[in-house]
Amino acid sequence: MSQTVVLKVAMPCEGCVGAVKRVLGKMEGVESFEVDLKEQKVTVKGNVQPEAVLQTVSKTGKKTSFWGAEAETTETAKA
Repeated sequence: MSQTVVLKVAMPCEGCVGAVKRVLGKMEGVESFEVDLKEQKVTVKGNVQPEAVLQTVSKTGKKTSFWGAEAETTETAKA
């Protein structure tokens, strides 16, 4: 079942965008994704589970949460 997952990801630079694109490109079930550096927003479409997408993007070391859930963060950025 195809669905859309929207995440807020702390991405200060193009290198961060590249890291997010790399992990999403390898993730099974992802049909397409869009990374918006200005909005700090990642939209993923495909046969994916929201929690799995969140965990995958969190592996980049970037602060990641579901869009609209500012109080909830699963991982803080490692500087």
